[in-house]
Amino acid sequence: MLTDSLSSAIVDDMNLTQHLPNPSDIPTALAAVVALRQVADQYEARVVTLALQRGWSWSQIAEALGVSKQAAHRRLSYLKD
Repeated sequence: MLTDSLSSAIVDDMNLTQHLPNPSDIPTALAAVVALRQVADQYEARVVTLALQRGWSWSQIAEALGVSKQAAHRRLSYLKD
């Protein structure tokens, strides 16, 4: 399972927070939130598709994402099952 500390380490390695706009610039900061969600959704779809192709079960994928099997399948079932 992807732990919080591993997630934090990945974000730190990417220097992501250093490149985000200042939160006090609300329009730009909110646009960044939208962009980050789009990137995360696209990346998640790519990785889940690869996991399914490599024989991962929905239970394994859900555990790695930190959600229930039902939540993972409901959100991502449009991908190759």
